[in-house]
Amino acid sequence: MNENEQLQLFEDQAIRTAWDEENEEWYFSVVDVVSVLTDAKDYDTARNYWKVTKKRLKDEGSQLVTDCNQLKLKSPKDGKRYKTDVANTQQLFRIIQSIPSPKAEPMKLWLAQVGRERIEETLDPERIAERLVSTYERKGYTREWINQRLQAISARKELTDEWKDRGIEKNAEYAILTDEITRAWSGMSTRQYKNLKGLKKESLRDNMSTLELVLNMLAEVSTKEISQTEQPEGLQQNRDVARRGGSIAGEARKQIEQQTGRPAITSKGAAELNHVVTEMLEASTDVTLLQNSEKLLDEK
Repeated sequence: MNENEQLQLFEDQAIRTAWDEENEEWYFSVVDVVSVLTDAKDYDTARNYWKVTKKRLKDEGSQLVTDCNQLKLKSPKDGKRYKTDVANTQQLFRIIQSIPSPKAEPMKLWLAQVGRERIEETLDPERIAERLVSTYERKGYTREWINQRLQAISARKELTDEWKDRGIEKNAEYAILTDEITRAWSGMSTRQYKNLKGLKKESLRDNMSTLELVLNMLAEVSTKEISQTEQPEGLQQNRDVARRGGSIAGEARKQIEQQTGRPAITSKGAAELNHVVTEMLEASTDVTLLQNSEKLLDEK
């Protein structure tokens, strides 16, 4: 499962969720939902309640407990990631029915709303673009940089559409091909590039300068154009196309560096680059929204 972790709010109470791109459905932290339904005073109380409920359901022969998945989600107690029971919407409806609570019906309506909003965004990517612009503005990015970033997202979407046509599988193979492109134009793997900028979970593209964005976009557009012309089959042929497309941008980078006498790639992140107002960036924490929105656009 390839999940995009995100916090959702139900009556001002945070519920940890993860979007499964492959199956196109939400997974919800069962403990968090139990905490809301039972008005648990703390996390441990909710966890113990779910432990007892889970055992009861198992003793009753319910398949529900077996069907539940586990994901590593960030703990509200210490911020570390632990395996956590999660359930999709259908499974969660059945769990809610097993817990007597006056909040059961409002919770069901909330679950339906969360799912509907995601479906609406899937059907209308413009909604995602609008949300991206608003979020980038709150984070302090300039309008000029945002426009360039949205163009880069559009170019990325065209490339992933082309990969789909070539039979490339989502997630793992996308990452392999992306890494080939990045290595070919920047001289570094994606991980090395992020390390250069001191990034961990943060988005690499959100921490690129305008020049870096343009070069990365050139690499992806070139890869798409070559792929459309040659129509490669299988991962290996597509890796070759990715390297060649990335190399075109790599040559452009070398030419720019030769003409300017300075590197085109910078170790600076968003907070240090001119396209971000630092104070506003520090005031915003909506990183997950940006990453998840872009991934959803990539998959459209």
